[in-house]
Amino acid sequence: MTRQARTLVLAIAVLLSPLVATAQSPVEARNAATSIVARVQRADYEGDRAALQRLHDELTPLRSVTNDPRLVSRVRYWQGFALWRKAINGFNEPPDPKALEADLQEAIREFEEALRQDPGFVDAKVGTISCLGYLTFLHRNEPERVQELVPRVVQMLEDSLAAAPENPRLLWVQGPTLWYARPGLSKSEVIERQALALGVYEKGLGLIRRQPGTVKDPLEPSWGEPELLMNLAWSNLNRATPDVAAAEKYATQALTLVPYWHYVRDILMAQIRSAKEK
Repeated sequence: MTRQARTLVLAIAVLLSPLVATAQSPVEARNAATSIVARVQRADYEGDRAALQRLHDELTPLRSVTNDPRLVSRVRYWQGFALWRKAINGFNEPPDPKALEADLQEAIREFEEALRQDPGFVDAKVGTISCLGYLTFLHRNEPERVQELVPRVVQMLEDSLAAAPENPRLLWVQGPTLWYARPGLSKSEVIERQALALGVYEKGLGLIRRQPGTVKDPLEPSWGEPELLMNLAWSNLNRATPDVAAAEKYATQALTLVPYWHYVRDILMAQIRSAKEK
């Protein structure tokens, strides 16, 4: 979806917001969901975790207005997305591991229900893979829990890449599985894995830039370009041999697309400026 299209969706969301509480038909439910989804995405970028929870809850009544499995699956997807991003934003604050885990587990349940309604919906697997990855991080000092989670991540990632190898959001969640090396690797092996992750992000960025405007339905996931730019910025800043200029370039491009992105504007750019001063 182009930047102009995203702006239009946000404007329409404001106009449609009164429909959310009164949706009585599938068409009204779709319109209401479109309104809420636009606000979910904005709240994610703004780091507004309270709004993400509230918007998740506002989507719940819309599931019972329609029997269309595809529409229900998208509503459940965006409910999962809201809690997933609520948890991710929570890592930027003094973390409450139990609250983060609860949000991630509930997000997984929403994504799984989206998949039950539409088994071919790869983006629901994208969210699940990422949530499982964050749960692995939360339990990184518990070997038994890690051994339980990692095979699920690996299998779901392999299946998803086989089904949708050019999904840029899938490549966005694949990157961290390459970046975070297991303990005991040599420096050259770490550098090699980091290069692989950067390559995956660059591939995803190229794919999404060749697909502008192809998603016509605002309930279909089309996010990804700002996120890939953010990960390229963070990765270049934190690689074994940092490339601060590249990090700044990618972060600036992300902010060009989403000027109000709290994490990039207020946290990542501050880290980049600090690295430049050093």
